[in-house]
Amino acid sequence: MDKAQLLEREAINAAITSNWDKAIQLNEKIISSDKKNVDAYLRLGFAYLQKSQLRKAKIIYRKAQKYQPGNYLISENLEKIKVLESKKISKLPQTDLNPDIFVDVPGKTKTVVLVNAGQKAVLAKLSIGQEAYLAPKKRRIEVRSGDKEYIGALPDDISRRLTIFMKAGSLFKAFIKEATLKSTSVFLKEEKKGKKVAKYASFPINFQAGLNNINLDEDVKDDDVEEISDNDLEKLAETLSEEKEYLGYEPEEKEEEAEE
Repeated sequence: MDKAQLLEREAINAAITSNWDKAIQLNEKIISSDKKNVDAYLRLGFAYLQKSQLRKAKIIYRKAQKYQPGNYLISENLEKIKVLESKKISKLPQTDLNPDIFVDVPGKTKTVVLVNAGQKAVLAKLSIGQEAYLAPKKRRIEVRSGDKEYIGALPDDISRRLTIFMKAGSLFKAFIKEATLKSTSVFLKEEKKGKKVAKYASFPINFQAGLNNINLDEDVKDDDVEEISDNDLEKLAETLSEEKEYLGYEPEEKEEEAEE
């Protein structure tokens, strides 16, 4: 491995460990010897964003744009900075990017693209790895920031499923996995499984089990989970609440807090 490759690896590792000062130093060193290294510019601009140094990030992204004017990621970040500046937002949430957050466990985790995106000023502030919060509503589950700002909503099928599982005592966490001004995806993790859904996978898995005879109170080992059919999911919902309207999932006529 030559010196340039070693610097590249060190710069990536610095970002992975959220050591933004070191990431800035290393990427600047790479650029000093390779002024057309767009990847280094992107990493440097991202590091400045993480430190809420918007002016420096903008300068770096504009330099990168000279070498790759059609690069979508560069344009997206410049647009994000423009939105933040227009709203006079100078401080972004500080998040330690822990890659272990996104370890995929079949049946217990799922990456979901949100629908009905929130306002650009809210989306522009999001950071990868930032914890978000699930807010169950009558017909959907909203995803909100720590400041209770609306980010988006889970799709109807996932909202329906998780509302039932949460009603049964399951707990879930959500983390921002990808965020642009037009689209946000979250990584959902099962933190605790409710007793009545102990034998079912929280998220769809790659097989379909026959569940004609369900014993909802049966104790099952954590690794002995099954998929649950839509029909059995409805039966489970009926046992959890007499208020069927609570578990209804008709499309909203209007998105109350969608982007203006």
